[in-house]
Amino acid sequence: MAEEILRIRGGLPLRGEVTVQGAKNSALPLMAAALLCSGETCFTNVPQLTDVYAASRILNRLGCRCHITGNTVRIVNSGEGGCEIPDADMRAMRSSIMFLGPVLGSRKECILTMPGGCELGPRPIDLHLDAMRQMGVRIRSLDGVMHCKAGKLCGAHIHLPIPSVGVTENIIMAAVAAEGETVITNAACEPEITDLAGYLNACGAAICGAGEQTVVIQGGKKLTGTEYRVMPDRIAAMTYLCAGAAAGGAVCLRDAEPKHLESCLAVLEQAGCTVGICGNRIFLDRSGTLRSIRYIKTMPYPGFPTDVQALISAVLCTARGTSLLEETIFENRFKHMSELMRMGADIRVSGRIAAISGVKSLNGADVSAADLRGGAALAVAAAAAEGETVIHGLHHLDRGYENFAETFHNLGIRAERVSFFASEHEKSRLKPKKC
Repeated sequence: MAEEILRIRGGLPLRGEVTVQGAKNSALPLMAAALLCSGETCFTNVPQLTDVYAASRILNRLGCRCHITGNTVRIVNSGEGGCEIPDADMRAMRSSIMFLGPVLGSRKECILTMPGGCELGPRPIDLHLDAMRQMGVRIRSLDGVMHCKAGKLCGAHIHLPIPSVGVTENIIMAAVAAEGETVITNAACEPEITDLAGYLNACGAAICGAGEQTVVIQGGKKLTGTEYRVMPDRIAAMTYLCAGAAAGGAVCLRDAEPKHLESCLAVLEQAGCTVGICGNRIFLDRSGTLRSIRYIKTMPYPGFPTDVQALISAVLCTARGTSLLEETIFENRFKHMSELMRMGADIRVSGRIAAISGVKSLNGADVSAADLRGGAALAVAAAAAEGETVIHGLHHLDRGYENFAETFHNLGIRAERVSFFASEHEKSRLKPKKC
């Protein structure tokens, strides 16, 4: 039976320039928000990802006409269609819950199940449901299926116990279709939320404060589809910068947004990299020895992103000294650590804290991605490792990276995606063992 694997031969300094793809974490809520806008929306700079295709399938099932051509997504919304998202589509991606707000806003009813995607630990949807209840939605659950219905959505003052990105987005999307004013306090401040508000405002919404802790939405405005460009992907940008930091050499990113990466770039500089910025370009040079980072703690934006934690851990595997990483967002975000240890890393994990003692070099190995960013971290480590690394579980990478192997190749990394035909005996032998 065929399996696609990624072969990376590392150990050489990088030299290259790549264009940063559109942001996955922005494109998906933007596509969902098109349900709220009549007529046609055209999104450009949309990355070609399996999660994007999953969102397209959901939109088509809900009565829209969604067509993808390259990096352009056209969505025609007639205002008519169903309100149920099948369980298979909900399980296809972790962020499928983002359809709750726009489906309720456009249909006043939504039937859905629990989302799927990467297993990063519990991601309870209670905060989403509580926010919808405050806006007048009645919710009942039967055999794992949630039936959400509202005669009308009403504006509300909603305080979030934690600044959740997904909940903030869902409230914004429901609120633009609600009657009256909605105020969100302790809202998430991530750039993707600003991008969502930018699109909705371009369509006729009245949203103030997006990207700040208090967001105010005046509901009931008529929204009409428009053309909108998706922001650059800050996590993809950090992936390629971390590859340069780990392997050494010089890389340049085009079409990046440096201000979204301030906390990340500061950490790379602390680790011994030289970082330069010119407009929407980011330059990284690492010619000297990597230095350990005493302590990194993942935090909501503008703090250090949880999505970059795995990437920076791969860099610090060969840094001089010991680095401490604390993960505060997801409890199961250290799955990649055991795979890095297969490559020779010296890592000790205790609960949500990982201590990484730098080794002289990593060695190529057979490893497996357990989630999206963990898989990218293994590729970063492979770029620096001596010998060949084979990465399994590429479906995780396909959820968040466009043409991953080709992009690595453009940076001077010897990377090749191939179909691998293995016997059952070989699969057993190659399957990574727990450390």
